Amino acid sequence: MIRYSTASAVALVASLSAASAETAIEWWHAMGGELGAKLEEIVQGFNDSQDEYRVNPSYKGTYPETMTAAIAAFRANQQPTIVQVFEVGTGTMMAAEGAIVPVHQLMEEHGQGFDKSAFLPQVVGYYTDPEGNMLSMPFNSSTPIVYYNKSVFEKAGLDPEQPPKTWAELEQFSKQIKDSGAASCGFTTQWISWIQTENLSAWHNQPIGTMENGFGGLDARLSLNGPVQVKHWENLKRWSDEGIFKYGGPVGGDNAAPMFYSQECAMIMGSSASRAGVIANAKDFDLGYGMLPYYEDVEGAPQNSIIGGATLWVLSGKSDEEYAAAAAFFDYLSSPEVQADWASFSGYLPITEAAREQMADFYAQNPGADTGINQITLNEPTENSKGLRFGNYVQIRGIIDEEFEQLMSGSKDAQGALDSVVERGDDLLEQFQAQSQ
Repeated sequence: MIRYSTASAVALVASLSAASAETAIEWWHAMGGELGAKLEEIVQGFNDSQDEYRVNPSYKGTYPETMTAAIAAFRANQQPTIVQVFEVGTGTMMAAEGAIVPVHQLMEEHGQGFDKSAFLPQVVGYYTDPEGNMLSMPFNSSTPIVYYNKSVFEKAGLDPEQPPKTWAELEQFSKQIKDSGAASCGFTTQWISWIQTENLSAWHNQPIGTMENGFGGLDARLSLNGPVQVKHWENLKRWSDEGIFKYGGPVGGDNAAPMFYSQECAMIMGSSASRAGVIANAKDFDLGYGMLPYYEDVEGAPQNSIIGGATLWVLSGKSDEEYAAAAAFFDYLSSPEVQADWASFSGYLPITEAAREQMADFYAQNPGADTGINQITLNEPTENSKGLRFGNYVQIRGIIDEEFEQLMSGSKDAQGALDSVVERGDDLLEQFQAQSQ
């Protein structure tokens, strides 16, 4: 038999009472592997920092799987308090009236002193409504950059400290690399949709849709078949035929990274958040970083790139105590210390100016780590470069991949492929608009 002293019994009762008074909330996320482990470490830091609230993180698979699971759970009245949704799901989440609690409202109602101006404008712009109110809490934001093999550059007679600044230079460098035998391919890319279409457009201050790329309303339609996009897709096809560009495949371009790591291709365009993984796999050569190339003859280029990644959405139907817990957690997440630690570890961008300033020493000690943040903040975002907001955009990205493969196979030219993207994508936008009104 275990015997407790009176003092021990009192302490035990107090401890149990405190535990029972703790408000617990669920956070469904899409971070696996090392990122997931770091996320759980951050959550544990919050849980240990106070005794009123507890956040329970749950990995739910890929971004689409996590979003689908949350929607199904909401319909069954079993939704989590917080769900992580990737950037192209923003339009869908916004249209789900009554299903979300806007983050600006959440923070104001629970006295967290929320200041939208503390966040980077390029991040804020993507996740605000037409009145400028923030709808979700930024957490992991990234942007595409160029990674290049300095060792191959040197073998090809190129300056290893100078990545290509323009597409003309990239073409020239790629030809020199291939002709010299330093590598069999100049460059490859991940994400034809995100990098070579959406970011290509923003970087050149070109719209991909009407009504401010969908920010202005549900009746927006696609316009990514303009002269700049058509010229770029034409060039990608020509460069592929010439062997200086190698296509990495649909969706994320899963074959692109191995071609870079094996030194088959000298350059790759991928997410800034891939930095740690790229470093880990580039042990046999010196690694360099550069901003996305631009076309010199396009007025306004380079403008700024746009973000990828995800934000945290708060779902309706929960208690006031649970919302107080979510607000306290968001306040903790957006603190300069937590953000700087997360960004330094992951390669994602710091989402606040204070976190960016706190990372000054890290950037100084890790040359190139600031390429993404410098690129996305190069200029104040315009209507064409603050992002996109379309319903059913996950499916539209699939259409972009399908039509690009038609281009690569020679079944369509660039104009025809992009015209098909617009036609098929607009059908999905019309369906979404009908379902949301």
